[in-house]
Amino acid sequence: MSTNFQLDTATSRANPTPAPMRRLTVPAIRQRKMNGKVEEPIVMLTAYTARQAQLLDSHCDILLVGDSLGQVIYGLPSTLPVTVDMMIAHGAAVVRGSYHSVVVVDMPFGSYEASPQRAFENASRIMEATGAAAVKLEGGEVMAETVAFLVQRGIPVVGHVGLTPQAVNVLGGYGARGRDEAEAEKIMQDAQALDEAGAFAIVLEGVLEPIAIAVTQALSCPVIGIGASAQCDGQVIVAEDMLGMFERVPRFVKRYGNMAEAISQAAEQYAREVRDRSFPGPDQTYQPK
Repeated sequence: MSTNFQLDTATSRANPTPAPMRRLTVPAIRQRKMNGKVEEPIVMLTAYTARQAQLLDSHCDILLVGDSLGQVIYGLPSTLPVTVDMMIAHGAAVVRGSYHSVVVVDMPFGSYEASPQRAFENASRIMEATGAAAVKLEGGEVMAETVAFLVQRGIPVVGHVGLTPQAVNVLGGYGARGRDEAEAEKIMQDAQALDEAGAFAIVLEGVLEPIAIAVTQALSCPVIGIGASAQCDGQVIVAEDMLGMFERVPRFVKRYGNMAEAISQAAEQYAREVRDRSFPGPDQTYQPK
């Protein structure tokens, strides 16, 4: 039985409670793809807080604590300033708020590129401090040795190829990748290298659909698309984009809600009732008996 943490409204503390089911495992995700096919596509969303994890968990197979929190939570211009400490704080919160999904934590820029040993030091710290099941890192062939090094030492890894946001300065922007033959071939080589190195899944971001389909068919591990193809073995998007928290979203995002408008309307009503002194009312105040 896994453990979930529920907020005690009387004390505002998170108390451990038995969870209703066992948490999914990395091998269970990897085994979704057998003989080159996934019968039930993998559902993956980002999560950054305990409450968000509670709301998303039962619907997902994987919760990704993405370094996209730099922009979504902290208002940073890119993912590059995100630190290991930031990822640990949010990763631990998501683990506490979930009981079903595999929790994967992004390794931020500069925490793994220098050497496999450096990557292991930071990855092991992240997993020990958060209780997450795996880490994710960006890069293709150049990171294959690091992926193998981590996997051989007991750290499951999700790879990430195609459009890799941490390399935005090298790529020159966030445009779709694979528009010429050489780049398309490189994406395939990168994905295959990570597959062979032992990644249990690979995120394929922002590539032309024919490339996404070809990569998905070529790899033995599940390929999780974002701006790729419905034919991938699963999908991931940033939850706040999906929920309509921002005015502008990438082309590959479908909005399934308009939470920004709902929050704004609720705040408007609250402000109006505070100003006209109708809040708090009898139901929200304590009267003498």
